[in-house]
Amino acid sequence: MCGRFTLTANPADSQDAFENYTFPARFAPRFNIAPTQPVLAISNDERNEADFFIWGLIPMWAKDPGIGNRLINARAETLAEKPAFRGSLKYKRCLILADGFYEWKTGLSGKTKTPYFIHMNDHRPFAFAGLWDSWNSPDGSQIKSCTIITTEPNDLMSLIHNRMPVILHPRDYAKWLGASPQTPESLLPLLKPYPAEEMGAYPVSTLVNKPENDLPELVVPIK
Repeated sequence: MCGRFTLTANPADSQDAFENYTFPARFAPRFNIAPTQPVLAISNDERNEADFFIWGLIPMWAKDPGIGNRLINARAETLAEKPAFRGSLKYKRCLILADGFYEWKTGLSGKTKTPYFIHMNDHRPFAFAGLWDSWNSPDGSQIKSCTIITTEPNDLMSLIHNRMPVILHPRDYAKWLGASPQTPESLLPLLKPYPAEEMGAYPVSTLVNKPENDLPELVVPIK
């Protein structure tokens, strides 16, 4: 799964990495983005603008928004089968912006878990493949939410965990955000492990275990 990630790049760097899309003039660097918090994403609503979504998908038909707490990730292998995801796969896809993410490696004893920070070798921002939806609450307000798609690990991630988030190649952004209805057959080939040779990983402090810790120290390597 993917349970924490970062977006620490300044808006100008993000704009350079996603040159065809519009970004907010300012957004604070985040070192420990956790479920139920706002995440910056670009949806296929044809505006090509980054906006903030709540992390944890709330399907439009949901009676209780609390379902989003259980839908922070979506397995690529079963998207087309799950009622919570198959509609969004066809109509509502997004890029979720990041420049790193965390995963926990279980020790040999099975009792300890060491957090690792995973990033691109060039440290540039990238995009997770995501799905989004909007939910209308009884008070008339609207919540836009999203989920991160996961897949099997590449060679780097397999040393840490048995899943990894889908990181889309920039050449696939436009296809993923295509506004017209898409079939699973046209989209699922994009949802594959990112090349391991373009990524790096190192252990970091267990301070990241607590969502309230949102500090630059979280991405500093430890021995």
